[in-house]
Amino acid sequence: MGMAYIRQFETGSGAIGVQVCYKEQGKVVKTIHVGSAQSPEMLKKLLREAQGIIDREKTPLFNIDKFDTKDIKNCF
Repeated sequence: MGMAYIRQFETGSGAIGVQVCYKEQGKVVKTIHVGSAQSPEMLKKLLREAQGIIDREKTPLFNIDKFDTKDIKNCF
């Protein structure tokens, strides 16, 4: 999946909506609605949840669990 970002917008009821959007080649290809906040505290909670969604989908540079410490000796 391409670039992910958090989108905030005002809903028709005056709440602040939070979405996670994914772009590929400049076009939004996927949107996840996280929720709508009526208070600053709820907005902070939704923003943390949205960031968590993005972080869970990131691919790590390498998998530390599959790293074999025997390979370290071969480096020196």
